[in-house]
Amino acid sequence: MSESAGPASFGRVEDDGTVYVVTSAGERRVGQVPDVDKSEALAFFVRRFESLETEVGLLVSRVSSGSVSPEEARKTVNHLRGAIAEANAVGDLESLTAKLEGLVPLLAAKQEERKAQRAQQNEQTRAAKEAMVAEAEKLAAGNDWRGGVNRFRSLLDQWKALPRIDRATDDELWHRFSGARTTYTRRRKSQFASENERREDARKAKEQIIERARQIADSTDWSATAAEFRDLMQSWKAAGGANRDIDDKLWAEFRGLQDQFFNARSAAFEQEEAEFRDNQTAKEQLLGEAEGTILPVSDVKAAREAFRDFLTRYNAYGKVPRDAIRPLDNRVRAIEQAIKAAEDDEWRRTDPEARKRAADTVEMFTEQINKLAKQAEAAEARGDHRKAAKTRESIETYNEWLAQAQRALDEFTA
Repeated sequence: MSESAGPASFGRVEDDGTVYVVTSAGERRVGQVPDVDKSEALAFFVRRFESLETEVGLLVSRVSSGSVSPEEARKTVNHLRGAIAEANAVGDLESLTAKLEGLVPLLAAKQEERKAQRAQQNEQTRAAKEAMVAEAEKLAAGNDWRGGVNRFRSLLDQWKALPRIDRATDDELWHRFSGARTTYTRRRKSQFASENERREDARKAKEQIIERARQIADSTDWSATAAEFRDLMQSWKAAGGANRDIDDKLWAEFRGLQDQFFNARSAAFEQEEAEFRDNQTAKEQLLGEAEGTILPVSDVKAAREAFRDFLTRYNAYGKVPRDAIRPLDNRVRAIEQAIKAAEDDEWRRTDPEARKRAADTVEMFTEQINKLAKQAEAAEARGDHRKAAKTRESIETYNEWLAQAQRALDEFTA
């Protein structure tokens, strides 16, 4: 038959309405439509053929566009192949079968192409999952307890969005990823438990520090208590931090107790400083009077009595500011040293043994000088001028010694 012949040309109708389809293998009865015109009976089975033709055409189009998978298209080909072979339809059934068979090599090529794409996709997926596993294992070994949680969530979402690859590889990678996540979670929980325990220990330690601070906050033992507060502060720092809100509350209480003590100490020191300044003024006035009446020392006994009276009145005023202690002490010591120097001078003048020693020294030098003078005169008489000159030199030396001894003796008579 001509290729341009219509579907009706592939069938015939008998008088009783029986319809046959004509194929290269011969005729095949497809059905009967009684009591109608032959053309109408034939048209009924032609419409069935056209329906099959439409299905085949749609399949060819979908295969060509790639909108159907090779596996699904192959199933459809097999289904249509059977349907055409047994179709109660009139038309070029063999051409439809030929079209289906023409899809077989195309489907094979599509299958290989799809297989290659799937292999490439699997490789990309495997690489992506391996990178995710490597990052997960790195996170599991690290200590990023806050950022790590969010990153694991993100990685898990990405993992779920990826397709599966071959079962063995996918299971092995998932096992590593899941294991890393479990390890990280356990370490994180352990770390937080440890931190919570440490914070709880810090809270207890700081509460004990506060309790001690309450006990000493009203103390007036300024030096010892200030030192203890410094020790408490060191203990506070060493205790570490509790939970933020608790730690802030505890610190506010501890700081308040410190301020209570040190403010009280400052007020006491200010009052004490004022008293010390008054004492300084009074002592400076007494010193001025003592320096004016005692110095210079002319009567040692009267000066000593006046100094004793001065010290009694001076010490009655108590402490002075720290910066005034040394200048005041130096002035008091200067008066005392002046009195002692006067006492020493008086003792030297009135010591009989010392006066006798001084007189004996003057007498001894005088006698020696007289003796040397006679020796010089005798040497001149003998004409030994050299001996006489040398003797007179000795006399000059003894005269100098005699003058010094005489001055020492004169001090006892001054």
